[in-house]
Amino acid sequence: MLLVLWAGSLWSLAIWVAPTLFYAQSDRHLAGFLAAHLFSIETYLGIAVAAMALLLPGRSRMGGVYAAAALLAVNEWVLKRFMESARAQGSAGGLSFGAWHGVSAILYVVACLGVLLVIWKQHFR
Repeated sequence: MLLVLWAGSLWSLAIWVAPTLFYAQSDRHLAGFLAAHLFSIETYLGIAVAAMALLLPGRSRMGGVYAAAALLAVNEWVLKRFMESARAQGSAGGLSFGAWHGVSAILYVVACLGVLLVIWKQHFR
């Protein structure tokens, strides 16, 4: 059940919460700061869910969960630094903020799909 709740929070943050922040908040910097904070919370939730999945008898079937948590961790601890640097300096590692944001978004969607795949395999056999 925790896995399904986490999947719901992953998808709702990407589809409804983050876009609503930018729609409702006229200060785009503040909206981005709030969205980044929510994505950070999502990363820690993912790591906790992946750690709990290691305790389950079917832990070998949870590869998508582990991969999703790893992708979120890369977003949080690697790409976020590049994005902050690109925002401050105009580019980082040869890419603009927008390009890094795109890479981050792709990793986030892949993480969401990985969790969805695990749920699909577990409940629709």
